[in-house]
Amino acid sequence: MKPPAIPITDDHIHIDPVNGRGVEAAKDFRRSGGTHIFLVSKPSWSFGVEPSSGEDYREVFLATLRVADMVRETGLVVYPVLGVHPAEINRLAARMSLEEAAGVMMAGLDLAARYVEGGEAVALKSGRPHYEVPPEVLAASNAILYRALELGADYDCAVQLHAESGPCTDVVDMAGRAGIPVERVVKHFATPDTPLMPSLIARHEDIPALARAGRHFTMESDYMDENARPGAVIGPKSVPRFTHRYLKEGLITEEDAWRIHAATPSRTYGVDITLP
Repeated sequence: MKPPAIPITDDHIHIDPVNGRGVEAAKDFRRSGGTHIFLVSKPSWSFGVEPSSGEDYREVFLATLRVADMVRETGLVVYPVLGVHPAEINRLAARMSLEEAAGVMMAGLDLAARYVEGGEAVALKSGRPHYEVPPEVLAASNAILYRALELGADYDCAVQLHAESGPCTDVVDMAGRAGIPVERVVKHFATPDTPLMPSLIARHEDIPALARAGRHFTMESDYMDENARPGAVIGPKSVPRFTHRYLKEGLITEEDAWRIHAATPSRTYGVDITLP
C-alpha cells in the first residue's frame, strides 16, 4: 500500500470484535488511507456489564485497551478514549437511586482518569443525554459532566462530550470553573455553532467552508461497529474517503487537511500526529 501523503485521523470511532466487524473494520479504514484513530469506549451494556460501582467499569476499559492493541497490529496509530456514556444514567437509575447512579458514573470516570494518568488512554469521555430527560436527571448528568471536566483539568487531558445536538454553550462556563481550556473540550458529533472544539461527522456539508475559513475542527465517523446496525453512523472508510474527495475536488487544500487531521487533534489531545 502506498503511504498517504497526509495523516487521516478519525476523532471518534468504535471497533467491536464481539458485536461487530472488529479489526476488519479498522483494516477498511487503513486501506482507504486512514492512519490514526481515537478509539472510544462503548457503553457498559455492549460488554454485558451492569455496573454497581465505579470499579465495574474496569472490564469495559480493559476490553477497549485490548481492542486498541489488536488494531495497532494493522499498522494504525490508536489513541484510546475511556469514559462513561451519559445514557448509562437511565439504566443505572432503574435499579438504584439517581444519586447512587451519579456516584457510580463519577467513580467510573475517576477510574478512567487513572488510565490516562498511566499513559494507556489520552482522553476522557462523558456528556449528558442527547434526548429529553426530567430536570433532576439533567441536573445529575451535568454534575457528572462537570466531574469529567475537573478530571480533564487535573490530569491535563481532553474530554470528549456526547450530548444534545447544538452548541452546548453552557459548557464553556462549566469548563472555566473546572479549569480545563475550552479548546480541549471536544463536542462529538458537533454542529459548527459550538464554542467547544467541534468534531464533525465526515459528511458534514460545512466542512469545506469551515476549512477555508481556517476553523479548527476534527473529523469523525462515529462508526458504531455493530452487526445489528451495519455502517452506522457512517462507515469506517468515511473519514479517509470524504477527505480525499474534498482534496480532489479542490474543496479543501492540503494545508487544510493537515490542520484537520494532524495539527488540531495533536494540540487538542496532547499527542503528536505525524506520518510514519
